Amino acid sequence: MSRNVNVLKRGELLSRKVIKGLESRNMSGYFAADREEALKIALELIPEGSTVGMGGATSAIEIGLVDALKKGNYNFIDRDAFPDKRRAMLDTYDADVFISGANAITEDGIMVNIDGGANRVSAIANGPRKVVFIVGMNKVTPDVDSAMKRARNVAAPINAQRFGLDTPCSKTGACMDCKSPDTICCQFLITRYSRHAGRIHVVLVNDELGF
Repeated sequence: MSRNVNVLKRGELLSRKVIKGLESRNMSGYFAADREEALKIALELIPEGSTVGMGGATSAIEIGLVDALKKGNYNFIDRDAFPDKRRAMLDTYDADVFISGANAITEDGIMVNIDGGANRVSAIANGPRKVVFIVGMNKVTPDVDSAMKRARNVAAPINAQRFGLDTPCSKTGACMDCKSPDTICCQFLITRYSRHAGRIHVVLVNDELGF
C-alpha cells in the first residue's frame, strides 16, 4: 500500500473523530473523499435562491464552490465586484448562507480563525442564518493550543505574503506577535459550541486545501 493511500485512509478515519466532536458541540460534520464530493455536499447544504456571502475562503474556491454559486441560481454577494466593500460586508451579515474556511480545527471539533478586518470572524459568530465551512484535513490539529499555533505560524504568514503585507511574519514565515499596522492577527475566534442547532455545517475534505 502506497503512502498516499495510507494518508487518505488516515484522513477518513480521523474525520470520524472530528465529526463526532462537532456533533457534541451542536454542529454538523460531513466527510468528502475528494473535492468533487465536497462540492456536491456543499451545494446540497445551500438551497437554490439563497443569498450567499463569504469571507476569504480559499478552500471554497479550490473545490469549485464559488464558481458554482456565481453560475447557479443563487444571489451570490461577490465582495470583489462591489464598489462599496462595507455595503457588501453588511449585506453578508443578513445572508441566508455564509461560506468560510477554517485556519484550524481540533480533533474534537473546535475551530480557530483569525482575521484582520473581522468581517469573516464576525459573520461566523453571528449574522448569517447558516454557515458552511470547507475544511481540508490538513487543517486538523490535536488541540486548541496547536490549532492556535497553526493559525498564527502557518495560515497568517502565508496570507500576509500573498496579500503583500509588510509584517514580520511575511519576512520570517513565523508569528512574531507583532503590532504592525498591516497585521492580520487582529481578531481571534474560537468556535467551541453552536447555540443554534442546524446553523454550522463543516465539510471535511480528504485533501490539502487552503493555508
